[in-house]
Amino acid sequence: MPASSAAAQVLDQLLAERHSCRAFLPQPVDIEVQKRFLQTAQRTASWCNSQAWQVTIASGAAVERFREAMYRAASSGAERGSDFPFPKEYTGPYLARRRECGFQLYQAVGVERGDKAGGARQALENFRLFGAPHVAILTSDPGLDVYGAVDVGGYVQVLLLAMQAHGVAAIPQAALAAHSGLAKSLLGIDPARKVVCAISFGYEDTSHVANSYRTSRASLDEAVTWVTD
Repeated sequence: MPASSAAAQVLDQLLAERHSCRAFLPQPVDIEVQKRFLQTAQRTASWCNSQAWQVTIASGAAVERFREAMYRAASSGAERGSDFPFPKEYTGPYLARRRECGFQLYQAVGVERGDKAGGARQALENFRLFGAPHVAILTSDPGLDVYGAVDVGGYVQVLLLAMQAHGVAAIPQAALAAHSGLAKSLLGIDPARKVVCAISFGYEDTSHVANSYRTSRASLDEAVTWVTD
């Protein structure tokens, strides 16, 4: 089999297996394993090779302080403030996909449709990091504006696949960016940097119902247009 075909199969397998993990085991990921997948992610392509990303990882006592403070802020209704504006609204197919994902999660964990209190409780699990033993905060340089954020987004995708290749589960989270100022303060991140997202990671609790479903993907006909004339 040609090397390119074998490589394509590996990539397809990693993408098929990777999913957003919403329940983790307490077992930490060894620092040497972390260094290996982080080193892989450093190969991410970026605008003019600017490599806009900076990654701050909390573990041990630090992640417990972070988890407690973020949960307290989110559950108390503290003022939210993100460094990048969140979408104003979801419409059309984007709204349909968002709802499908939400309904799948709620059905898995036993939250009935219309149960706003149950939905709010599940949403707060974001701030518990779904029990993950580690959280990474990914930031961009403010001077690079949207291009820096795009670079960090590319880095996130490569990092998630590298984690998957090492048997590490993860979930990228925009929710934590809604309290970006607090996150930066807790972890000693330069206040001027812009939080793009967080990634909670560890080893998956495969027995948990929150990890029992998989989201769908649009067909090529919905996502791709070929122009030949």
